[in-house]
Amino acid sequence: MPFSPVLIIIVVLAFYLLSSIKVLNEYERAVVFRLGKLLAEPKGPGVIFVFAPIDKMVRVSLRTVVMDVPPQDVITRDNVSVKVNAVLYFRVVDPQRAIIQVENFLMATSQLAQTTLRAVLGKHELDEMLAERERLNVDIQQILDAQTQDWGIKVTNVEIKHVDLNETMVRAIARQAEAERERRAKVIHAEGEKQAAAALLEAAQMLAKQPEAMQLRYLQTMTQVAGHGKPSRAGHEEGRLGEDRRSGLAQQDRHARVDQVGQPVVVRVRMRDYQRPKRAVSLCPQSRHVGQ
Repeated sequence: MPFSPVLIIIVVLAFYLLSSIKVLNEYERAVVFRLGKLLAEPKGPGVIFVFAPIDKMVRVSLRTVVMDVPPQDVITRDNVSVKVNAVLYFRVVDPQRAIIQVENFLMATSQLAQTTLRAVLGKHELDEMLAERERLNVDIQQILDAQTQDWGIKVTNVEIKHVDLNETMVRAIARQAEAERERRAKVIHAEGEKQAAAALLEAAQMLAKQPEAMQLRYLQTMTQVAGHGKPSRAGHEEGRLGEDRRSGLAQQDRHARVDQVGQPVVVRVRMRDYQRPKRAVSLCPQSRHVGQ
């Protein structure tokens, strides 16, 4: 059974219409060119018709894009070489300009972020780069947002991730921090000395107005000195033991025997309690007893 030309045309038109149906998600928009000319408004979301080959559609996502900026070699204002990488957050707010004004807005934004990162960080010193990241992030974000505005792109945030330093610079920073801590300690010590001197001067002026106060202060100082000069309990015990030892030695010497007058006599004293070596005592002719 031969097919009629009308039926064939209807089937072809049906397939053509089915192939012209496009479905766009909520976060997508379609920039449509009809015979090479841009339509007034982007299409979507939902079901749209794109009649090929008359129409040409370009899908554009409106979601926020997270882009990692590769590490960049940056020379700071104080001539320190560092490697810095960052992360960039942006989204498309005008799909038509994002397609018409720039060939590849993703590549263009990435290259612009790298150059801007080097340019901005090169104007600051290393200490500022490490201590004031929030301010640097805002500066980079504002510059990128101003430059990508014509592309229909909104840069929402820029974050510096890492600042890599070589080992020599890390040691230099550690020495600098240590020197800074020592300087602060010396300043605090000098400030304390200054305050102590001011307090002493004020006290001296007050004492000079009242001579009786000076005398009372002198007596109080003497009392403190006398209190510190008192022997301790241990000292009392040691003194008492020494006295007992000397008295025992004297008693043993009195009971020693002495030969006739005029002859030197060797007296051997037993000192078992004191563990002292034996000694020889020479007595004078006039002496009759040891220790008298």
